[in-house]
Amino acid sequence: MGSGRNALRTSAVGAVSATLIAAAGLGSAPAAQAAGGTGGGIRFVDIVGDGGTPLKANVVTPAGADGTRAYPLVVLPTSWGLPQVEYLAQAQKLANSGYVVVGYNVRGFWQSGGQIEVAGPPDTADASKVIDWALANTPADPGKIGMAGVSYGAGISLLAAAHDRRVKAVAALSGWADLIDSIYSNRTQHAQAAAVLDGAGLLAGRPGPELQQVFSDFFSSNLSTEQSLIDWGRKRSPATYVDQLNKNGAAVFLANAWGDTVFSPNQYARFYEELTGPKRLEFRPGDHATAELTGLFGLPNDVWTDTGRWFDHYLKGEDNGVDREQPVRLKSRSTGGYEGYPDWKSVGATTRKIALGGTTTIRTNVDSGADGGVVFLSSILDQLTRTPPMASIPLLPRIWAAVWQSGKYTSGQQVRGTARVHTTVTATKESGTLVAYLYDVGPLGLGRLVSNAPYTFHGRTPGKPFGVDLELFSTAYDVPAGHRLALVVDTVDPLYIEHNPSGAQLTFSSPEHDPSYVTVPLREQ
Repeated sequence: MGSGRNALRTSAVGAVSATLIAAAGLGSAPAAQAAGGTGGGIRFVDIVGDGGTPLKANVVTPAGADGTRAYPLVVLPTSWGLPQVEYLAQAQKLANSGYVVVGYNVRGFWQSGGQIEVAGPPDTADASKVIDWALANTPADPGKIGMAGVSYGAGISLLAAAHDRRVKAVAALSGWADLIDSIYSNRTQHAQAAAVLDGAGLLAGRPGPELQQVFSDFFSSNLSTEQSLIDWGRKRSPATYVDQLNKNGAAVFLANAWGDTVFSPNQYARFYEELTGPKRLEFRPGDHATAELTGLFGLPNDVWTDTGRWFDHYLKGEDNGVDREQPVRLKSRSTGGYEGYPDWKSVGATTRKIALGGTTTIRTNVDSGADGGVVFLSSILDQLTRTPPMASIPLLPRIWAAVWQSGKYTSGQQVRGTARVHTTVTATKESGTLVAYLYDVGPLGLGRLVSNAPYTFHGRTPGKPFGVDLELFSTAYDVPAGHRLALVVDTVDPLYIEHNPSGAQLTFSSPEHDPSYVTVPLREQ
């Protein structure tokens, strides 16, 4: 199976990387737009980062800034694979409203020096060096410092706030809190998501030997290096340093998309619950970084608007009400309306169980037709047209897929939060992968994907039952009246690397002493 996985890696890298390079080219568009703004002008500078590494940066200051007063500072590390002009449109808007803004290309990418560290200690140290430079070379206020970024820039911003007390506010957009839970959830490699990162790193940056080895082990499913991969990821996960972040007291704004195929919403929600300082959590339809994309071109954008409000309150001290609003803010995939909640636990407070009765055996190694779609494309389509991946539930071959359905709902139902599967599995081999899907099924049997998640096991005794508890990816989806929910489980999905030996079978049962079920956070509309 190694050669098949390498082929998957190569094809995914090629296809997705071409898209990212096109996006990087589009990233130059804000530069021309920002340069014609009314702020105090743009300077392109070199900043000496950690260990003397040169970082390419741009500085935008408020109009009329003459050194007689200090302004709040916002530092913007770039996204993975994108050039330093990425944030110029938003930097100009911030400067126009009274901020000094420094955007910089993270080490290892484009014209900045060094090698890609994947938000390792040198990246965190670089952020502090950029702050040092801004305080020495711009009219920045040392007591009013914020950091923001999309994706890679979001993770670095959170890590910097945990390690540098000077950072008072953070806006982390489409980022990660737990890197391993994002691309290796339930011991399953997210193949297409990792290919995006690998491809962009190869085309727009300089991966070092450590990163190249990490990707090699990841795609080859080298179990002997699993613990080192986990340790590598933990060092780069803001969740590891949540106590330091809480102690420093930075105000943290987190925003992500329901369908983010790189950094799932679940890990952000768990991280949010662990924060004790001022905090806000927002989820919207879309895939990785698509909710923020229009804002990078200076167009109206809810995520960037709320980012500005967050900084206006926590850096400028403006009484704009952002601290009095419901801190958890969700936008439904079905209606597009916003909903507010006092905390994440309240989102899925009402749950219902769907019994997974009987005993069902399926064969592995074949995609049944139920799958999570294609990285980026499927969730973007859902965002723009409300058309998620679909499957005909009656036509799914039961030899490859296990299917359970609820009764028809007489009224509309709202799925809000995280569905959870509990079942008993008996495998004929010691290793295996299963993927669970929750579908909204219409009267004609057409299922629209609500959520999914993979699960991989190793070292199990063949023929011996074991329990499986699996969280599906969190979502906000409305099920119309007259529809039902279906749980489908199969063993192959293009999004993930599967670990099913040839000829293996999986049996799902519901023992009387430990019945199987899926718990869905459901309430009537």
